[in-house]
Amino acid sequence: MKKVKDLKIKIFADGADKKGMMEMHKKPFIKGFTTNPTLMKKAGIKDFKAFSLDILKAIPDMPVSLSVFSDDFADMEKQALEVSKWGKNVYVKIPITNTKGEGSYALIERLAKQGVKLNVTALLSLEQVQGVADAVKNNVSCFVSVFAGRVADTAVDPVVLMTEAMKIIKPYKKMELLWASPRELLNIFQADEIGCHIITVTNDILKKLDLVGKDLNEYSLETVKMFHNDSVESGYKL
Repeated sequence: MKKVKDLKIKIFADGADKKGMMEMHKKPFIKGFTTNPTLMKKAGIKDFKAFSLDILKAIPDMPVSLSVFSDDFADMEKQALEVSKWGKNVYVKIPITNTKGEGSYALIERLAKQGVKLNVTALLSLEQVQGVADAVKNNVSCFVSVFAGRVADTAVDPVVLMTEAMKIIKPYKKMELLWASPRELLNIFQADEIGCHIITVTNDILKKLDLVGKDLNEYSLETVKMFHNDSVESGYKL
């Protein structure tokens, strides 16, 4: 198995907790950051703009993806143009559809032509990947965020889908495939194996990187000891 230092894939930290983000910013293997309204809500963020500007000031040297939050395409465009001005490292996250299921391809195309760096998010199908590729072309840097973890939740092999997605975006030099919503550390290595450009990972999974290459017999013994200690502490008797 490859070691973390041997990975070619770029690892982005996914979260909205400033303390955790700054902790990851110090890690040499972290190459960027993503966040979303759900993570911001969970972190208790009340002021989207204030939080975003604070993070961009603290992390000016890596890509940072920030979401629009309107459900109306005209408003999404206004928000995207505003957010894109906050920093040269900003990638504006645009959902692949609105809540009515209407595709955002026309909006994506307009923003790409205006030079707004994009992170098109919540993709789960190859048809959506093709649609984004057709809309963006080589007009601007774009992350194509396929939620491979959610694909796996439906019992579909995400490795197969992501491999095909790589073929779709290959002609576009400014486009990068992003493996989103990983469920386990192994996904980082799976994504790297197929040549995926980026994977965005939450801190709870990133903290498991120390386990890479760990002796499995030793890990087995540690697991048995954990069960035994918990049994003793619980006071279970027969």
